[in-house]
Amino acid sequence: MKRLAATLLPTFVFAATIAAAQGPGTKPLDIYIVDTEGGKAALFVSPSGQSLLIDSGNPGGRDTDRLMAAVTEAGLKQIDFLISTHYHVDHIGGMAELVKRIPVGTFIDHGPSVEEREQVQNFQASYAEMWGKAKHLVVKPGDKVPITGLDWTIVTAGGNALKNPLPGGGKPNPECASFTPKEITNDPENAQSVGSVVTLGQFRLADFGDLLWNKEQELMCPNNPIGTVDLFLVTHHGLDQSNSPVLVHALAPRVAVMQNGTRKGAGAQTMPTLRSSPGLEDVWQLHWGYGAGIEQNSAGVFIANVDDNATIAGILTAPPRGGGPGRGAAGPQGAGAGGPPAGGAPAGAPAAGAAPSGAPTAAGAPPAGAPAPGAGAAPGAGAPPAGTPQGPGGAAGGGRGAGQAAAAHTPAYMIKISAKPDGSFTVTNTRNGFTKSYAARPRPR
Repeated sequence: MKRLAATLLPTFVFAATIAAAQGPGTKPLDIYIVDTEGGKAALFVSPSGQSLLIDSGNPGGRDTDRLMAAVTEAGLKQIDFLISTHYHVDHIGGMAELVKRIPVGTFIDHGPSVEEREQVQNFQASYAEMWGKAKHLVVKPGDKVPITGLDWTIVTAGGNALKNPLPGGGKPNPECASFTPKEITNDPENAQSVGSVVTLGQFRLADFGDLLWNKEQELMCPNNPIGTVDLFLVTHHGLDQSNSPVLVHALAPRVAVMQNGTRKGAGAQTMPTLRSSPGLEDVWQLHWGYGAGIEQNSAGVFIANVDDNATIAGILTAPPRGGGPGRGAAGPQGAGAGGPPAGGAPAGAPAAGAAPSGAPTAAGAPPAGAPAPGAGAAPGAGAPPAGTPQGPGGAAGGGRGAGQAAAAHTPAYMIKISAKPDGSFTVTNTRNGFTKSYAARPRPR
C-alpha cells in the first residue's frame, strides 16, 4: 500500500499543480469566428481580457455589424491588436468602418502591399492615417505579439518563413518527399500573409491567413518548425491554392475550423486533405460548401450557416455548368458546383445527406429544446454595395475574396472556441447551440 501511495503521489501532485495554475476563476481563451461570407475576421480574447482581431472582413458594413456583435458579446471596449494578414478586400475591406465604431490600439501587418493595384481604393493611404493615430508593428517571422496571457509567435510574414523551430518543432517532415509545387501567379499578396502560432499553456492553434501552397512548403520543409497543434484555422478559406499535406498533416490538428463561403472554399483537394490528417477529429465550417456536396461537407451540427433544404437539393441535382472555380465545376481551386437551377428544386425535394434525428434542419432550425443562439446571431446587412471588388471567377474568385458576391445569410451565425491552459477546449455552433468538448491530451514529442 505504501508503494502504491508513493507511485500515485506524483500524479496527484501534478494534477493539483495544473488545477491550481488554472484556478477556479481562470478565464479561457475565447475565439469568435465571424461569418464574413467567405472573408475573414477572427476575434481572440485572452484570459487577461486583452483582445486581438485577425482581419476585418469585407466592406459595406455587413461584416462590421457581425464583428461588432462578437465584440459586444465579449464585452470589449477596444481592440488591443489588429493583425491584417494581407491587403485583399475580404481581409481588410471592413477596417475603415471598424475603426469608426471601436478604438484599435496597435495595427500589425507585413509591411507595404506588393500589389500595384489596390483592391480597396486608396487603402494604403487611409491605413497609414489609421495607424498613425495609434501604434504600428511591421512583423517578421520569430516576432512575438505582446498580448498578455498568450504566447503569440509570428511564423510567416512578408513572404518569409520561420527558420528557428518553436518548442516541440524541428523534426523532419515526411510529407516533404511527396510535395508537388503549384504554379500560382495571381494575387501575390496571399503569399505575404502573416501567419501565427498561438499558445495558451498546453493548447496550441495555428492561423496562416491566405498563405499559398508553395509558401507552406517553404515553411514546413525539410523540417517542421512548429510541431503539432490542437486547432487549425483552415488556410485561405479552404481553397486548393493552399492547405497542402506538408502543412496540414504535419500540424496534425485535432480540430479544423474553416472560414468559407457557400461558393468559396471547402475545396476538392482541401477537404480530403483535412479528413485524412493524422488525429483529426472534426471539421467545423462557417458555411455548407456547394462544391463539397454530401461527401465532404461536415454534418449539419458542425456548420454555422446552412441553406434551406430546397436550395441544397437544387445544388445537388443541378447539372454541371462551365466556368471557373465557383461557377459550376469543382475545379482546381475547390470552389464548387454552381447554384440551383432556375426555378429551384422540385417542390418537397429533400436535401441529400439530411441530418440525423434530433439534429438541426438544413434551414437552420434547432431541434426541440436546443438552446437559443446567442449574440452570434448578428443580422446581416444584405447584398454587397455597388462597386464591391470581385475576384477572378466571380463569386468564388481565387483568393481575392469576393465573399460578398454570394447571397448573405440573414441572420448570420458564428463559431466560438473556448480553450483552457490544460489543453482542453470546446467549440460551439451559435446557430443551433451544439457544443462539443475536446479533452486535454498529451502532445507528441
